[in-house]
Amino acid sequence: MPTFLYVFYIKLFGLTMLHSKLINPSSIAVIGGSEHIDHIGGSVLKNLIDQPYPGDLYVVNPKRKSVQGISAVAHVSELPKTDLAIFAIPASEILPAVQELVQDKGTKGFIIYSAGFGELNEAGKKLEKEIAEVISKAGGSLLGPNNIGMINKYFAGIFTRPVPKITKYGVDFISASGATAVFTIEAAQQIGLSFSGLYTVGNSAQIGVEEILEYLDISYNKKESSRIKLLYVEGVKHPEKLLEHALSLKIKGCTLVALKAGRTSKGQHAAASHTGAMANPEVFIQALFKKAGIILCESRYELITTGAILQSLETIPKNIGIITHAGGPAVILTDVLTQNKLSVPDLSERHKIELSSMLYPGAATSNPVDMLATGNADQLRTVLEYCEHEVDQIDSIVVIFGSPGLGSVKAPYEVIHKMIASCKKPIFAIMPSVVNVKNEIKSFIEKGNTAFYDEYLFGTCLARIAAVDFTDYRRALVEKGRLNTIQGLIESQIKGFLSPKVCFEILSEIGIPVVSQRIVTSKSELEECCDHVSFPVAQKVIGPLHKTDQKGVILNVNSKQDLVENYTSLMKIEAAEGVLIQEMIRGKEVFIGAKREPGFPPLIMCGAGGIYVETLNDRTQSLAPINASEAQKMVESLRIYPILKGLRGKASCNLEAFYKSIELVSGLMLQNPEITELDINPLILNDAGITAVDARIMIK
Repeated sequence: MPTFLYVFYIKLFGLTMLHSKLINPSSIAVIGGSEHIDHIGGSVLKNLIDQPYPGDLYVVNPKRKSVQGISAVAHVSELPKTDLAIFAIPASEILPAVQELVQDKGTKGFIIYSAGFGELNEAGKKLEKEIAEVISKAGGSLLGPNNIGMINKYFAGIFTRPVPKITKYGVDFISASGATAVFTIEAAQQIGLSFSGLYTVGNSAQIGVEEILEYLDISYNKKESSRIKLLYVEGVKHPEKLLEHALSLKIKGCTLVALKAGRTSKGQHAAASHTGAMANPEVFIQALFKKAGIILCESRYELITTGAILQSLETIPKNIGIITHAGGPAVILTDVLTQNKLSVPDLSERHKIELSSMLYPGAATSNPVDMLATGNADQLRTVLEYCEHEVDQIDSIVVIFGSPGLGSVKAPYEVIHKMIASCKKPIFAIMPSVVNVKNEIKSFIEKGNTAFYDEYLFGTCLARIAAVDFTDYRRALVEKGRLNTIQGLIESQIKGFLSPKVCFEILSEIGIPVVSQRIVTSKSELEECCDHVSFPVAQKVIGPLHKTDQKGVILNVNSKQDLVENYTSLMKIEAAEGVLIQEMIRGKEVFIGAKREPGFPPLIMCGAGGIYVETLNDRTQSLAPINASEAQKMVESLRIYPILKGLRGKASCNLEAFYKSIELVSGLMLQNPEITELDINPLILNDAGITAVDARIMIK
């Protein structure tokens, strides 16, 4: 999308704008530019000169008339009209300079490297906010503060080194951390991954990861923009914005890969329900990434390896051929691929015989094809050509080729280079001898190739790519059902947990079957109830939050005498308000839960139920809306799924009823924002259907 259309779109919908003068400035002023390239102001100036930046470049330095060959002025007031200002001066000096640039110089783009703002103390946070407000009121864009800047095809606005190689076919990288960005760039250079753009947001005073992603989405041009977006995220401020633009980019053909820091919790507070205990904010973020089809990585090396694999792919490979001269790494790669449901298919007898004729005696030709340590460049070329043209069982090829340090591998690496360029099947090169043949690997990368160095890391990342299951959730429809009745039930209650009676009424109303039951609050009600009970039954205390912990659940009650005695003991429990008497139902215990977190769509969870739900931790989750197909995938991912499906001649449970119940809870949460937490545990699932026997619903 052209810049002017992007600006029009932003203004029309009132969204955060990345001003064109931040992205493609005609002039740049470095405030605090220095001769010392080991200082921030000197380093960014050198990077701008070395790229080189084609526009007008200015420097503000009160002590010099010229800096690195660029004319310098003593104060921002002496600058001409300036599109972009880059700050490398103390935090305390920035606000007045920003005010003058906005008012007198027409500056719309700002990058602030300086620290000493919100990350330091409240005073710094206030100063950061004031600067952002000045820039926002002027319609400008601020990247930072406390970042390393940005780089794209127009200018190198970063002060760090190395400066990443910018190419049309590189990846876009958005990072919340400047240091992580630098370390990631270094790792990327080791394997040959190039970049199309780098954006570091620092404190995100105005522009965060979500706003950069929004810009990359709205300005996306299939012929010119990168189709691979890498993210380093420490927190998500605007979940729905991230989800919206991630989905939009996916639909346009992009793949998003993220590394999320801070995924563990040092401890959790006691929660009022199982769902509340398990659905912490990090669970929401992981569900958000999954809903958006974002590949989630565990390390910087996984991030850049995944990005590099994606650069070579048009379609996801499923059947991989492995060619090697070292058996061990090939076995490791085979293991990780097959364990993650990718295929390393055995070759036919014809292929084995023909490959054997190309190699030395003793070579393995099944798949992996092991050329032995004595395999040479000519044999490698012949095997690759054969696999490309003759072996239909594979759709991609991995070559593992290193050296014990006894000679050069220049010739086989040249073969791999030429075959990557000429073959239709994607070829991936794993070159593990990073010390013995570092010069040959460097030459291979300089020709525009990617050299992976670890077979397990490569296989893990390829499996992550293949496992992504993306569906555009925005196409899901929410059935209104009996919305008015449910809202009436909710509105008649006070804030907090609804009574069991109302919970079960709501579940019945949306179509989830509930157990046959009676609530008794007095002995006279119990006497009346006894005349209608079909034993065995369960008795549960009403009132306490954790009934089982209080010994408030008694199962398999078989007589009127036991019923009366149990009632008396249950009502002695602190906070007891009554006793629930329920029909006993046999089947497998499962659960469905839901919770809200500000800014996120409702989170829906399901899994193995019962009193050990948190201990077993056999659960999965997704953000609403959830249709029947997605609900099925959620259930199939559970460890308990084979048991629910039926093992050793046992009848299968009615899984369709489970899927439908998940879908119904999703609709309930979307239609009723007053519901903040829901926990149906357990639901009894058997071959006849599904039945809710306990439920908690909280409203606000």
